[in-house]
Amino acid sequence: MNKIQVKTAFITGISGQDGAYLSKLLWEKDYKIVGITRNNHADSLEKLKQLGVDQYVLMEECDLLDISSVITLINKHMPDEIYNLAAQSSVGLSFKQPIGTINFNIVSVLNLLEAIRIIKPDIRLYQASSSEMYGKVAELPVTINTPMHPLSPYAISKASAHWIVVNYRESYGLYACNGVLFNHESFLRSNGFFVKKVLQETVRNHHNPDWVLKVGSIDVKRDFGYSPNYVEAMWLMLQAEIADDFIICSGKSITLRSIIEYVFAKLDVSINKLVIDDAFIRPTDIEDIYGDNSPAKTKLGWQYELDFYQVLDILIEEERAFFERKTHE
Repeated sequence: MNKIQVKTAFITGISGQDGAYLSKLLWEKDYKIVGITRNNHADSLEKLKQLGVDQYVLMEECDLLDISSVITLINKHMPDEIYNLAAQSSVGLSFKQPIGTINFNIVSVLNLLEAIRIIKPDIRLYQASSSEMYGKVAELPVTINTPMHPLSPYAISKASAHWIVVNYRESYGLYACNGVLFNHESFLRSNGFFVKKVLQETVRNHHNPDWVLKVGSIDVKRDFGYSPNYVEAMWLMLQAEIADDFIICSGKSITLRSIIEYVFAKLDVSINKLVIDDAFIRPTDIEDIYGDNSPAKTKLGWQYELDFYQVLDILIEEERAFFERKTHE
C-alpha cells in the first residue's frame, strides 16, 4: 500500500548512523525522503539497508561546496525540511586535514543557508552542531549559552557553522536551528569511533590470545547517548513553533576506561588486554564534558532516560549477533 507523503525532507550525510535512523523515523511519519550524497556509491545505502528503509529513500548526488548544485536540487524537489548531517566528523582526522575539515564543514552550511534564502525561505533547516565546540569549559553542565573554547580543527569548524546558522536566523528570519548533540552511539556507528572500535574489536577477538586493544587517553570523561533516540530530537526541533538551538545529551559523563572495563567484563576479557598507545593520543583533549538536556525535554517534549551501560548492553548483543551471522555465512 502506498503512503500519502505529507512532507519532503532532504537528509545530507545520509550514509551515517544518524542519517539511517532519521530516515527510518521520517518514513514512519510519511515523509518523502531525499538522501544527499557526494558520491552515489552502494556503501551510501549500507546502513539504510540494515534498517530496511533503503527502498524508501530517493538518492541524489550533490556537491555541497558548489552552491549552484545545491540550488538546482532545491528547485527540483522544493523540500519542507533539510537535515544537514554532512560533515568531516572525525576529530582525530581534523588534526591531519585541518584545511579540508574547516572548508567543508563551514562552506557546505553557508551554501545550504544561502540557497534556502534565495529559493525557498520557508524551508526549515536542522544543523548538526557538536559538543566539541565547547571544548575547555569552566563550568559543567554545558548549556546552549556556555562560552565556546574549541580544541580541534573539527570543533572550530562546527563552532563557525553554528554561528552562521544563528546569523541567518537572526538576519534573514530563516527557520534554522542547531542541535548540539553530545556523543551518541549505535550498532550503525562508523568504525573509526571509540565505542564502536571497543565493541567491534572485543567481540571479534575476545577468544584470541594474541589480541590487545590499543587506545589513547581513556581517563577523559564524555556524555554518551543512543542515536535512535537522539534523531527524534532533531525532528522535534523542526516541528516547534519558533526556531531555537538545543543541547541533546544524556546529562552525565563517564570515563572511556569504564566503558572498556564494562565491555571486557561482559565478554570475560582480562583487563591486561588493554594497551595505551601514544599513537592514539590527541594533541589536545577535553578532560570532562556533559550537558544539560532539560530545555529539550521541557520545550520540545523530548524523552530520554537511558543510562549508557543500558545502551552498551544493547550494542554488545547487536555486535555479537552480527559477528555470528557473518561467521556462519
